[in-house]
Amino acid sequence: MDTRTAVVNRLVSLCGQRGWTIHQLATVSGVSPSTLKSILYGKSQNPGVVTIKMLCDGLEMSLAEFFSGPEFQGLEQELQ
Repeated sequence: MDTRTAVVNRLVSLCGQRGWTIHQLATVSGVSPSTLKSILYGKSQNPGVVTIKMLCDGLEMSLAEFFSGPEFQGLEQELQ
């Protein structure tokens, strides 16, 4: 799994745990729904750290908590 896929999986998992839709996450985070959908559907291959931080703020968690999820354990090296 690559990092982009891990970010997507983590966001989907966290929304599922909270019973939120993607639109609800966008609303509470102050991120436009189109930006969030671009991340989730692969149009944005490299989501910015500021956007991820805004999503974390909406999820009421730190960046460290976000990236400590199981999706990020044992990621493949991005440089090939």
